[in-house]
Amino acid sequence: MMASTSPGYASSAERLLRRLILALLLALGPIVPAVANDSRIVSAEIVPGEAGGYVINADVAFELNDRLQDALLHGVTLYFVAEAIVERPRWYWLNEVVVDRRLEYGVSYHAITRSYRLSVGSFHQSVDSLDAAVRTMQRIRNWQVAEAGDIRPGISHEVALRFRLDMSQLPK
Repeated sequence: MMASTSPGYASSAERLLRRLILALLLALGPIVPAVANDSRIVSAEIVPGEAGGYVINADVAFELNDRLQDALLHGVTLYFVAEAIVERPRWYWLNEVVVDRRLEYGVSYHAITRSYRLSVGSFHQSVDSLDAAVRTMQRIRNWQVAEAGDIRPGISHEVALRFRLDMSQLPK
């Protein structure tokens, strides 16, 4: 019996395995929630706060797809994270990270009261609709990210803001 090692001819088992992998990738592709990559920062600013330090005001644009809305209605809590990083550029090494802050949001649905519960850090509130909860998350206001001594005057700083669905807190 002769064995062929030509790359153009794959055995039937290899072709079947490739087809199964391709089918699996195509089937699992839509499972990744749309908000994971589709959120975008519409506007953002870092300004001195009233009580000292610096605060971020930002508007985020995102929508929950049908799968995420369905998951909410079936009792799954969705967690979102706003992350702010302030760096001071250095010519001799990597940028120095001055501030690294996270603001966590949680949205859940309560079927008995037919209301949504929005958690922002340790603050919780009930809202009547999912649209109201999403609008609240889309507007980040007066989020204190740095103390007055963290940011040096006269030196440029780079600020990065990211908003995403926290996939690590989704149930398996």
